[in-house]
Order: sequence, then structure tokens, then C-alpha cells
Amino acid sequence: MPRYQRHLFICVNERPPDDPEGCCASKGSGAVRAAFKAEIKKRRLSAFVRANKAGCLSNCSNGVTVVIYPEGVWYGGVTLADVDEILERHVLRGEVVERLLVREYPSGPLKLPALDLPEAVVKIQPSGKSSD
Repeated sequence: MPRYQRHLFICVNERPPDDPEGCCASKGSGAVRAAFKAEIKKRRLSAFVRANKAGCLSNCSNGVTVVIYPEGVWYGGVTLADVDEILERHVLRGEVVERLLVREYPSGPLKLPALDLPEAVVKIQPSGKSSD
């Protein structure tokens, strides 16, 4: 099994304020990444899931961008309010959050394998489960 079952890359690219492309940093990506990291730690998922900084993903015009591997699913316009939903639905249960998909990038199936967690970790999740 790979070191991490799911790997989140959150764009924290920073451009000058007058750049027409904008940047994820000015749209709150630092806070989004911090929220992912805090929630992963709180849920005791650190051995299974990793949230990393990413440089420019060339998608800043769509808001904060998060890419999740190994599936290669791209989310755009991610806010603090979306962190729990992405963790609960995509990371834990393998359900793609369709409303946040960056449609320009094909993402494959909308239902993916659930995270494979020990029962002790499953029990502390807000939903009490890792899959449907």
C-alpha cells in the first residue's frame, strides 16, 4: 500500500495584485490548506492522507484549486466551508464532490474506493464510517 491513500495538493501560488490571472493565495488558499491539515490531524488521518502546498496549478481564475491523487480529481473555487465536505465525501467515502469539479479536467469515475481505515479511526469520524 502506498504511504498515503489520498494526497491533496492545495495551490498556494502568489502573484502580484495587479496580475489579471489572480492567484489562489489572495483567495484564501493558505487558510484552506491549514483547515485541511487541522481537520486531517483532528480526525487522526495523518497516516493515510496528506495535504501539501502546490505551486501554480494554472487554474487560479477558478478560485482556490485542490487536486486529489491518486484519482487526479481537480476542484476549483474551494473555500473553508468546503473542507469538511471534501474530506467526508471524497477522501473518506470516495465520492467526487461534483459541484466543485473543474470541468475542463476530466476526472474519471464519480465514485471511487473509500479510504481503507482501521476500525478505531473509523469510529472517531463525524459520520462514524469510511464508506457507504
